[in-house]
Amino acid sequence: GMALLEVVLLAGPAFALVLLVSLVVLFAPSSGGSGPPGSDKVVHLLLFAALAATARWCFGALLPALVAVAAYAPVSELVQALLLPGRSGDPLDVVADLAGVALGWTLARRLRP
Repeated sequence: GMALLEVVLLAGPAFALVLLVSLVVLFAPSSGGSGPPGSDKVVHLLLFAALAATARWCFGALLPALVAVAAYAPVSELVQALLLPGRSGDPLDVVADLAGVALGWTLARRLRP
């Protein structure tokens, strides 16, 4: 019905778009810390809030969806630290990511797409 249509037309593409943006932000070669100090933490928070919110809209309030988005945070930092020359992992980025996950997951319950 209407709910399925919402997921197919809105939530799915929104989640895919945010995931794509996250791949660019997290794994593209570093731009050398442009922006004021701490601004990267804000980017992490907002990015993971968007990921969590769109994941919840797309897959529903399922624990595996929440766990997957939350797990993406430390995994992304490990990939940066171990596999990407010129990038380093930052434990504080993970904290910002997880704060974003909590925020986005909570907001998604209140804001339907």
